[in-house]
Amino acid sequence: MSPRSVARLAESLSRVWTDADQAVLLWRDGERLVCGTDADMLDVAQLGDAAEFLIGPRLVQAASGHLMLRVASSAVLLLYAPDGRAPRVADGFVDFLPLIGAHLQRVLKLASLQSAHQQLQRSEVLQRALFAISDLSGSTLDMAEMLERIHGIVRTLMYAENFYIVRHDPDRQTMRFIYFSDLLDTENLLGADIPMSVRADTLTWHVLVDGKALMGGMEQIRTQLQGQLSEAGPECHDWLGVPVLRDGKARGALVVQSYEEGIRYTDDDRALLEFVGTHIFTALERKESKDELEAQVRLRTLELAEANRGLQQEVFERERAERLQASLFHIAQLATVDIDEAEFYKRMHLAVGELINAENFFIGLLSEDRQILNFPYYVDGGLQRQVSRDIGRGLSEYVMRTGRALLGCRADIDRLGLLGEVDLSRIGRPSLCWLGVPLRVGEDIIGLVVVQSYAEEFAYGPADRDLLGFVALQIAASIHRRRAAVALQSANVDLEHRVHERTRELREQIAKREAMQKQLEHQVMHDALTGLPNRRLLRDRLEIALQRARRERHGSGALLYLDVDRFKVINDSLGHLAGDCFLKEIANRLRDCVRLPDMAARISGDEFALFLDEAGSVEGAAAFAARALDSLNRVMHVAGRELEPSISIGIAMVNVSYQTPDDLLRAADMALYRAKEMGRNRYVVFDDRLSSTMLDVLALEAELRRGLQRHEFIPYFQSVRQIETGEVVGHEALLRWNHPTRGILEPAQFVKVAQDCGLIEAIDWQLFESACRTMANVAGETFVTINVSALHLRQEDFDEHLLEMLARSGLTPSRLIIEVTEGSLLDDPTAVHAILERLRVSGIGAALDDFGTGYSSLSYLHSLPLRMVKIDRSFVSSLDENLIAARPVVGAILALAKALGIEVIAEGIETQQQCVALRAMGCGLGQGYLFGLPAPAAS
Repeated sequence: MSPRSVARLAESLSRVWTDADQAVLLWRDGERLVCGTDADMLDVAQLGDAAEFLIGPRLVQAASGHLMLRVASSAVLLLYAPDGRAPRVADGFVDFLPLIGAHLQRVLKLASLQSAHQQLQRSEVLQRALFAISDLSGSTLDMAEMLERIHGIVRTLMYAENFYIVRHDPDRQTMRFIYFSDLLDTENLLGADIPMSVRADTLTWHVLVDGKALMGGMEQIRTQLQGQLSEAGPECHDWLGVPVLRDGKARGALVVQSYEEGIRYTDDDRALLEFVGTHIFTALERKESKDELEAQVRLRTLELAEANRGLQQEVFERERAERLQASLFHIAQLATVDIDEAEFYKRMHLAVGELINAENFFIGLLSEDRQILNFPYYVDGGLQRQVSRDIGRGLSEYVMRTGRALLGCRADIDRLGLLGEVDLSRIGRPSLCWLGVPLRVGEDIIGLVVVQSYAEEFAYGPADRDLLGFVALQIAASIHRRRAAVALQSANVDLEHRVHERTRELREQIAKREAMQKQLEHQVMHDALTGLPNRRLLRDRLEIALQRARRERHGSGALLYLDVDRFKVINDSLGHLAGDCFLKEIANRLRDCVRLPDMAARISGDEFALFLDEAGSVEGAAAFAARALDSLNRVMHVAGRELEPSISIGIAMVNVSYQTPDDLLRAADMALYRAKEMGRNRYVVFDDRLSSTMLDVLALEAELRRGLQRHEFIPYFQSVRQIETGEVVGHEALLRWNHPTRGILEPAQFVKVAQDCGLIEAIDWQLFESACRTMANVAGETFVTINVSALHLRQEDFDEHLLEMLARSGLTPSRLIIEVTEGSLLDDPTAVHAILERLRVSGIGAALDDFGTGYSSLSYLHSLPLRMVKIDRSFVSSLDENLIAARPVVGAILALAKALGIEVIAEGIETQQQCVALRAMGCGLGQGYLFGLPAPAAS
């Protein structure tokens, strides 16, 4: 009995026991309500009311038009009255309802079990089908048999008498029927790839293109496809096709169709065919991969077998080549083995016999005059002998004449005879096969090697010819080596004699070179004139001393730096030859002063050095310097003159404070400079005070250079006045240094350093231009005097530079007077006179400063173009002391100047008494502290 039968029974009983004209039984199946026979009369609201009634605890619920009665926990009975009221129920009917409910529960359980059983059966069938499909992919069946078996498996799952499988290539847009079984369609579609366009709009085409299953009768399918259907094959009653998808694309399809009306396919068939289709295509791909792999394995096996045969052949060839190589190596080795000639030929014969038939083997060599063919090794017919014959036209001569190997049988030899290449009468017992190869050394053929055979089974071929060619190379090389060894031995005897002679010559040359080297080393390290060590050798010696001092933490040596005083006077007076003799005598005296390991050296010109390796102390070095001065100051006779040398010495002690030899030399030089400043012909020891003084000089020199760059040198002006009236008629420009930190410095504080470092001229020019610019801005016709040193007057173009400077400053030339001293006129009076004359023509005057203190003052007054003379302050100061000699001198100067038309300025007037005396003697101009101190120009 089914659940619907129980529902019909309940509805029949309801019409008997109640006045309802309709009854519906509903029961819960999981989450949904299942209706009995009259389900069409229920609406959604009534189903909802029934579901809520089943959830609640009530057994009966009445409403307008119907009545609900609980039949079981999961079933309800709905009763409907004909007039819209709630139906009436007879007594006892409600008690009867649980029996109906119990019977319904048993029927529902039985139906559930039957459904589960059927599902299990279907699952079992499907499982067996899947296992069978999987087994087929690994079977040994061919593809046709496998597809036939797959068709049989599908038959077990559904109606599949008409069944086919299609493969699809989306990239190439083709389809291929790999299996086709149809009861009515006899068209053979198997095998070939069919373009998709050929079967466009067919059922199979739609499944492959859309990637979706198609199912139903033809009219139903036409409706689904909206008429886009192309007929192909007989029309069926029901059709089912499912795609097989890979990566979202249809790679194939499975199709079943029915030509019988009673057979139709369901959704379960479609789902089952889709599921099975995936496994079928997987099995087909595995089968194809397996078949392809097996085909590749068979092909690879064949290839390996072929390769194996090739390898075996290669192994055979390599083994043969190894044997051949070993023999050839043995032959090549024989060419270098130190054995006699007969043993060499014998071993060569045996080695060749291992490779080819060499029972008859001989070697022929040409004599030096190439007229005789000697056979030092000849084996023929088992007999060994040595033979010789004149050169003729035999086979051997033909090989040597042509320079090519000859491989020939008896017919080939006869043909050569007919051609006149060989004389057959000169050939002995003819062989069946003859092989000869020339022996070649470079381009020269020295003989040949031959094998021959008298038996037909031992015929030679090209390989034998090549092999014998290699043997010929080794034999020729060995013969050449042996001949070369004999020549080499003779050459070695001659070479030994020549080497002995050359060795003797080389020894003589080496001795000369060593003497020259020593001489060069001596010349490099010694002075050419005196023979004393030079500065380079002295520096090396000082470096060793400083290293020892640093190693022992103290020094004991001393460096004496010597300079000949006024050596220039000797050179200028007596000539350079006499000067050289003088220096040589000084060097001899210095050499006598030292004992090893001390050293005397000439540094340059008239500068020498003494290095005392163990002076001990400053006192010891000073004592040695005193003794050296006594030795050097002895009278010397040079060029017929008697000279008394004067030497200044600077001493520096070796200690760890000096880093380099140059530092030590510099210190000694500083001490020497100090000795010259102190009056020459003495020695001075370098100490910290002297170092500080020299460092101050260096610092002052640097400051002077910076001062020039910054225009720190300025003029101070001292007035020149009329003695009678006190009127200012001119000024003298005096040099001052406006130092940025030390204030105004007078010349005495820096001029000496400026002269020594060569800056004084540049400083003077800066002063000249500044003074002229200043005076150009002063109203009136007052003059300005500037002091010009001998350095300026030595420049031939001094007057040109001075005029250019005046043009820049704007000062009138007539307002400028240059002051020169008598000392500056001594160098070249003629040149100075020319410069002063050119300046006078240009309007610039000249004044002779410090008049009366020079050597020839009076001569200068009448010989030079002077505008003024300045009486030296030493005469003016004497007027204060009432010295009788001073007044006549001053008077004479005034008279002489008046007679020559030269103005006179008295310098250094400091007292009123001096001023009165000068006024009384008729002196018109004067300057000094009485009239005013030097001061900067008023702004």
